[in-house]
Parts: sequence; structure tokens; C-alpha cells
Amino acid sequence: MTIGAALVLIAVGAILRFGISTVSTHGIGIHTIGDILMVVGALGVVLWLIVWAPWARSRRAAYRRPAPPDEEVVTTRRYRDDVPYEDEYPR
Repeated sequence: MTIGAALVLIAVGAILRFGISTVSTHGIGIHTIGDILMVVGALGVVLWLIVWAPWARSRRAAYRRPAPPDEEVVTTRRYRDDVPYEDEYPR
């Protein structure tokens, strides 16, 4: 279950529990169904936080464009101040 689905269950359960004011329904307890949906949604959020949240950040891929094979990789940082830039990286 994703966190979005769990939040939708909580919202629908809250609407059924607190938003509908029926006195009686025949055979179906609307308020009880709302309570059940809110509990299942809260359980889904907790399980998502425990199981999937630690890996959510590491799933994102960081792509780096490789340098074309015909061009040299040139950096602008110099580590030695006594050597000019052109002599440090000959072309």
C-alpha cells in the first residue's frame, strides 16, 4: 500500500464516520465502516513509514552525463598555485 492510498482510506473513513449523519441504515453500519477504513488507513501509513520510507530516498537515481569520447575533461580547480593552468593540463 502506498502512502497516498492510505491517506485516501483515512479521508474516506473520516467522511463516512463524521460527515454522514444517518440515524439508521438497514444492515450496514456506515459509522462502523468509516472507523474500519480509518484504522486500515492509519495502519497503512505506519507500515509505509516502517517498510518503505527508509528506501524512498535511495530509490532516486542520480544520472550523470558522461563526457563525450572526443573531448577532454578539463577542471577549473588547481591544486598547485605555482604551475600555470595550461602547463598543468596539456592538450
